[in-house]
Amino acid sequence: MQDFTSTFGNSAAGALPVERAQFIRKTYLLLAAAILAFVVIEGFLFVSGAAGAILTVITTGGRMGWLLVLAAFMGVSYLANRWAMSDSSNATQYLGLAVYVIAEAVIFVPMIAIAMYASGDGSILVKAGIVTLGLFLGLTATVFLTRTDFSFLGPILAIGGFMALGFIVASALFGFSLGSVFAFVMVAFAGSAILYNTSNVLQRFNTNQYVAASLTLFASIALLFWYILSIFSSRR
Repeated sequence: MQDFTSTFGNSAAGALPVERAQFIRKTYLLLAAAILAFVVIEGFLFVSGAAGAILTVITTGGRMGWLLVLAAFMGVSYLANRWAMSDSSNATQYLGLAVYVIAEAVIFVPMIAIAMYASGDGSILVKAGIVTLGLFLGLTATVFLTRTDFSFLGPILAIGGFMALGFIVASALFGFSLGSVFAFVMVAFAGSAILYNTSNVLQRFNTNQYVAASLTLFASIALLFWYILSIFSSRR
């Protein structure tokens, strides 16, 4: 897992109560803005017809096309994280967050298309979103109320992440379905990531890293939403 130890400014854990409260408020307001932007961008992609073009590009390439899209997403995510963690300027940090939100919206197009059209239930996105939000709020409250340091989950998440990526790549290469069991395991993985990242935000991020903190939390929510949506879709 990435080390988010404070690199500039005061750590949120050691900051004055007013500074810590301001950091938390900025982080979660920016997180809410990122989620709203994701919804707006996703809606635009489908209304404008851009989603169809994205689907065509992915499906035309077959299994290798999806792997290339996944590799591109990972590359863009790495770059966006570097920008968001940068201490050079606020503009660079916000650019990193914006790029990451757009990348997530693009890579979600196939999953949303499957959920909406294959299931025949237009409300499935709302249902999955409500469940995702409920789980996120519950896990966030756990960290805030217990003040437990979940940094011990770091090595577990790192190993689990590599294993999950291996299964995903193998599935794309050999054409087998990962199934609902994998989706449930990944929901647990994403939930653990939310505990770990929320703990990091409170314990290790500094008070100037609210943009990077919001991106980190947004990534965990997106992962959770992906697999909850996958479970809802598979039950139709």
